[in-house]
Amino acid sequence: MSMRDVIIMSFKEDITAPNNPVLPVILYEGAFKRNTSRIEGVFNRHEWRNSWTGGVYDYHHFHTNVHEALGVVQGSAILRLGGESGHDVEIRAGDVLALPAGTGHKRISASADFRVVGAYPCGAKWNLWTSESGERKLAIAEIAQVPLPDTDPVHGADGPLIEYWRPAFGRLQPIGDEEPA
Repeated sequence: MSMRDVIIMSFKEDITAPNNPVLPVILYEGAFKRNTSRIEGVFNRHEWRNSWTGGVYDYHHFHTNVHEALGVVQGSAILRLGGESGHDVEIRAGDVLALPAGTGHKRISASADFRVVGAYPCGAKWNLWTSESGERKLAIAEIAQVPLPDTDPVHGADGPLIEYWRPAFGRLQPIGDEEPA
C-alpha cells in the first residue's frame, strides 16, 4: 500500500465531539479487500489488541482515552466522522479507519451484513463518551494525554499512521500548558 492509497481527514471541534486537535483520521481504502479475514490477526500482530467484532453505534460518540482502528470485515456502511458537522464517509469490506482519540463517529446507514473489527494500541481499554457525557474541558484534556501508538495497525512499524501522526504529535498540548504569547 502506498501513501496515495489513504485518505487523510481532519475535523474541527463540534458540538457533538471534540475531535482531535492535531491528529488526522486515516482511511486505508481496500487495505484488506482480497482477504478481510486477516484484519484482526494483522491488527493484533501490530499490537492493536482488545479486538471485538460487531457494528458501529448509530449515535455520535467518541473515545477520550484511546485511538481506535476499525477494519471492515464485510458489507459496507456510511459513517459520519467528526460529529454533526463532520463528513459522511462510505467504508467497504477491506477498508480500515484509524481514528485518533476524540474523533466523533456514528453509523448513518449500513448493509445488513456490515461488520467491523475494532482494536486499540497495546490492547488499551476504551471509554465511551457522547456530548452529554460530561465536562468538555475534561474530555479535551484527556485526549491530549493519549500516547502516540508505536505501530500502524495495518503496516506495523512503518506506514501512514506513523508518517502522518508522529510529526503532528509534538503539537498536542494539554489544556493549561499552552505556550505564552
